[in-house]
This record gives sequence, structure tokens and C-alpha cells, in this order.
Amino acid sequence: MYLTQPLLPTLSRTYGVSATAASTTISALLLTIAFVSSAYGPLGEVVGQKSVMVWGATLLALATLGCAFAPNFGVLVGLRALQGLFVPAVSAVAVAYLGALRGQRDPGGLVGIYIGATVLGGLSGRVGSGLIADAWSWRVSFIVFTFVTLAAAVALAIAVPARPAAPRANIGAAFRTAYADMAAHFTDTRLLGAFVVGATLFFGFIGLFTYLPYLLSAPPFSLSTGAVAWIYASYVAGVFTAPLAGRLSARFPRRALMAGGFAIALGGVALTTAPALGTIVCGTIVLCIGMFTAQAIAPAYVNVTARVAKGGANALYQAFYYVGAVLGSTLPGIAWERFGWHGVALTCGASLAIGLVASLAFCHEGEDPGAPRDLAVSR
Repeated sequence: MYLTQPLLPTLSRTYGVSATAASTTISALLLTIAFVSSAYGPLGEVVGQKSVMVWGATLLALATLGCAFAPNFGVLVGLRALQGLFVPAVSAVAVAYLGALRGQRDPGGLVGIYIGATVLGGLSGRVGSGLIADAWSWRVSFIVFTFVTLAAAVALAIAVPARPAAPRANIGAAFRTAYADMAAHFTDTRLLGAFVVGATLFFGFIGLFTYLPYLLSAPPFSLSTGAVAWIYASYVAGVFTAPLAGRLSARFPRRALMAGGFAIALGGVALTTAPALGTIVCGTIVLCIGMFTAQAIAPAYVNVTARVAKGGANALYQAFYYVGAVLGSTLPGIAWERFGWHGVALTCGASLAIGLVASLAFCHEGEDPGAPRDLAVSR
């Protein structure tokens, strides 16, 4: 997903495009994810979650290979959007699958481990693409990760147990029922709050890391593409933070953990405004700790809070999450071009502040007083 993030200055120079234009190699993918995520929850319930994940990963690998041979910038952006069509086949289905795999009421521990794995994937994509681009070219990065994605598809096909799809009279009726159940989630203010949490969290996170290469590759730092890529090693903090946060959710209120994550992330953003490289690196680490604390809790909170169509609820969370990412990969770029790094930090910090308020105001535990009583039956 994020192969082009450390490569944005290179793409700007190669194609003669601005920072905001270069960021469309990320925002185009994220926009597609935001639009299609809500469909994958019902699709997994109709045809089976394992099938959706296996075929989605396979098609994602093919789209990734196409990016390596894109003849111009416009085609590259189009193929990145095509990648976004298949990413939610895994990301929007996996949490619901994990929640049902062992019949757990609270899948926080499993979800925390899963989020930790996605952190490791994001780290390898960002650092790997930068190092490969330095050694060969940015196109080779896409070829390498084509094979990584194919290996993931094979692993899903071989190692993941299949869960039977829910019995349905026909596909059309199944989707109508699934979308009706999903619409009911908008009557639960707790879920609405969680959706806002996801959107604002990813806005602040991706906004800072998307435009950080422009800050670090310019004077006074003047880092190379490979050196910039190593900044994303701060993601290692998330590999450990996410599983820990998942375990803590069994002992502490999820709302408090999410709010704490936002507060830590805000501190990290503030540190990146310092003029010293070491302080900026510390800021990215602190941001990752806060981000992955909240992100390890929020999907599990949605899964437990939703009383019907849990797959649909998780797909809606994914949709909001990536809408935030689309805005976060674009709006801070405008701030960068007009106000420099302080504009980026202020924009990302404002989004995180909104998420902090939403988590405290809406993501409480227990019954939602505004939700219809007849939705209390679990599917």
C-alpha cells in the first residue's frame, strides 16, 4: 500500500509534479479502498471470508506487478487505484474473521496481534521500497512486493481454516439484508464515534508520514531516499505496542486506551516540529506508539459493540478509516506548500485532537441509549 511513500520526492523529480500531485500515488489507492470497503463485509458473509481474502490478495499481486511497468505517471496513479480495489478484501474482512474464529466475545488480543502484523507489513513496504529504489529503481520495488503479496495469498489459501458462509436464499437478498444491517449501525452513537476515531487517527498519521520525506530530503537534513526510508523503522514501536494494547483492553476501558493513544500521538506530532533530526525521529516513534495503541483498540471495540452484521461494522470502520487517509494524504500537502512543515504538523494535530474528543464523548462501554432495542440480537 505504501511503497511510494518514501519515493515521493523521487517521483516529483522524475515526473516534474508537485508534492501534492505525487501524493496521489497514495491517495488514489486509499480513495478506492474507502469506496469499496463497505462491500467486502457483506461479500465475506455471502461467499465466505477465506475465499474473499485469498482471491483479493491474488488480484492485488497482479495489480502491483502492473505498477512496475506503468509507462507514465497517470497510468501509475490508475494502477494504484486498482490496487485499492483489492486491499479491503483482506483488511475489511480479517478482523471479523478473527472475531469469529474462536467464538470469542472480546477478540482484543487477536486483533492486537493482527494489527502488529500490519505494522510489520507497513514497515517492510516503506523501508524496503526506499532501499530497493536506492540500489536499483522504484520499479523494482513493485516487482519485489508482487512476489511478497503472492506469497501471502498462498499462505492464506494453505494455512487459514475456512469458515462456512451464512446460508442465504440468493445473493441479491443477501446483500440487501447485509446493507440493511449495516445501515442500522449508524443509529448507534458509539459506533459513529469509533468511525470518527478511525478517520481522524489515520488522517493525522498518514499525513505526517507522507510529507515527512519532503522535510528530510531538503536542507538542512538533505537525506537520501534510502536514509529517509529508515525513518519508517519507527514503526517497530507499533509491532510491540499493538499486541500490548490488545491485552490491556481486557483490564482497562477501551475509551481510556483510545484517548491515551491520541494524547501520545499528539505529543509525537509536536516533537516533529523541532529543528533537530534526533528529536524528529523521537517524535515519529512517539506518534507510532500512540497511533497503534488506539488502532489496536478501535477495530476490536467496533467488533464487540456491533450487535448485528459484525463484518459490515468492521467494513464501515475500514471505509471511514480510509476516508481519513485520503484526506490526510492530500490536505497536509496543501499546508506543506503554503506553510511548510509547521502547517503539516498543525493540520495533522488538529485531526488527532478531534479524534481524542470523539473517543471520550462517544466511545463509552455498555448499551447505547439511542440504539433501537430490536437490534440486540447477535447474528
